[in-house]
Amino acid sequence: MSARGLGTGKAGVVWSGPARQRQETRLSEDSKRAERLRLDATTRVLVARLLGAYVRPHLGRIAAALVCMAVVALCTAGFTQLIKPIIDDIFVAREAAMLWPIALIALAVFVAKGLAAYGQAVLMSFVGLRIVAELQYDLFRRLMGADLAFFHEHAPGKLIARFINDVNLLRGAVSNTFTGLGKDALTAAALAGVMVYEDWLLALIASFAFPAAILPIVRIGARMRRVSGSTQAQIGRLTTLLDETFQGFRHVKAYGMEAYETGRARQAIDEVFRLNLKGARTRGALHPIMELLGGLAIVAVIVYGGQQVIGGVKEPGSFFAFIFALLLAYEPVKRLARLNANLQEALAAAQRVFALMDREPEIREAPGARALQVAGGAIEFQGVAFAYGEGKSALHGIDLAVPAGTTLALVGPSGAGKSTLLNLIPRFYDPDRGRVTIDGQDLREVTFESLRGSIALVSQEILLFDDSVGANIAYGRPEAGQEEIEEAARHAGAHDFIAALPAGYDTLVGPRGARVSGGERQRIAIARAMLKSAPILLLDEATSSLDTDSERQVQRALESLMAGRTTLVIAHRLSTVVDADVICVIEEGRVTEQGSHAELLARGGSYARFHALQFAGQELPEEDAAAAAGARARAL
Repeated sequence: MSARGLGTGKAGVVWSGPARQRQETRLSEDSKRAERLRLDATTRVLVARLLGAYVRPHLGRIAAALVCMAVVALCTAGFTQLIKPIIDDIFVAREAAMLWPIALIALAVFVAKGLAAYGQAVLMSFVGLRIVAELQYDLFRRLMGADLAFFHEHAPGKLIARFINDVNLLRGAVSNTFTGLGKDALTAAALAGVMVYEDWLLALIASFAFPAAILPIVRIGARMRRVSGSTQAQIGRLTTLLDETFQGFRHVKAYGMEAYETGRARQAIDEVFRLNLKGARTRGALHPIMELLGGLAIVAVIVYGGQQVIGGVKEPGSFFAFIFALLLAYEPVKRLARLNANLQEALAAAQRVFALMDREPEIREAPGARALQVAGGAIEFQGVAFAYGEGKSALHGIDLAVPAGTTLALVGPSGAGKSTLLNLIPRFYDPDRGRVTIDGQDLREVTFESLRGSIALVSQEILLFDDSVGANIAYGRPEAGQEEIEEAARHAGAHDFIAALPAGYDTLVGPRGARVSGGERQRIAIARAMLKSAPILLLDEATSSLDTDSERQVQRALESLMAGRTTLVIAHRLSTVVDADVICVIEEGRVTEQGSHAELLARGGSYARFHALQFAGQELPEEDAAAAAGARARAL
């Protein structure tokens, strides 16, 4: 025998081609069985969580809805019992006296059914919408407790997709599940009772189709769950693409990339279309199955029951009542068959939502954390090292002290670690080694509220919310009055341009502050920090978007704001830090120089080189000229 078609199993056993195929088939079946068991276990956990946390508070309304559903089911079943007297008494016996009583009873049945259907629809809509609101609130609350690294890992578009698409799928699942298990199941059960009452043998013949549908229903449900998960993930990617493109539309136009972005969007939209179509095909596979099985059941009933009517064994009214009940039961049974597919689709969404809700932040308050007590605001970095994930280390054993009430400026090339050092103070990140203290208190041992309440931050990445100018300034102190807001704006050099806006302080700034210029956004952000009036001030390129005149105005305001406060400043314009108490040069995550402006110039090191290159060709103060000239010569 040739080697082809042979395989080696456990313990070195050699299989022939057919034996190997049988083994691979068994392995495939085992894998599928394991997948089904995993899905079943996950389903139980998800359903239990949804019921316990979100459905249980609404059991009263659900019970009232179930009562309404029971009324709908009884009215549907009751109407089938009117078929017998309509056929036998009116059409066959032609009893005129029965016409109006039967008609009025039919009207009463329909009115009762309509009112009950309205009641259950309103109650279940309330429950479904309330669950959506509670899920969205819980998800948002958990995300607000996440750390900065989480938002760096998850694109905003994907998070928005969780809020909108996934949560709405859950609403549909809850409403459809309870409606299906309530109204459809009760209606089917009531109609089945009518059929058994009319003819138990015919009812037994008609019911053979239901067990045969169980296996395809389960398989289609599992497939829908996988397809739905892929669809929702792709919708998240599409939402991210749209968010990035719309936010960066200025760059899209500037670089003439409209066609490129349109192509990317087309690919993403086509992929969503493909997955939705796949889901529709999977879901739609139930229709031919249920139609075939239902058709076989009806044919069997017509053949057997028709023979009984022809033979005089059964009255026409009883037979038509049975057929009518069977036909009415067909629709709720089909909806029940689709229920598992809808439920699995929603559970895929629940799995994604709960995965976000269950993720614990890496930066957490210590058990028993106490409030930060700020005496002067002295900050100290003790042997601080930090790396972003598995990447290159950003800080290497930083030892740095900022005395209370002083200003420390961090300068150095881009990527040297300046912003990382600043981000450790409000605990956006925690150091991998070492510690950061304020007035001797380890920041990992104090509460977030007290720590961040003691810090005001103005970053180079200015974000204004789509609200009024006044609300953006008061963001850190929403209880501040109008006079305080205007005073902060005056100190930030922002009052004049704000007063010139169409509605003054009530003017809406637009999404991300799009209706004001970059420099105006920066001054509003500085006014926000001034209004907060925290004892510790962090300025990360706070004047980077200002023109020379505006920078001069804001710099004077910042000098007033920094008086008596501990301030860390990051700046690439050295002209803004010459008056700092201490200037610290950061290069490749290490402190390479430290001292005053004059001391560092006289030392002729990195700072002097930066200064010489930045001020080349400009007139310098006499005290800087000699040192700058020597530094420039070394730099060139």
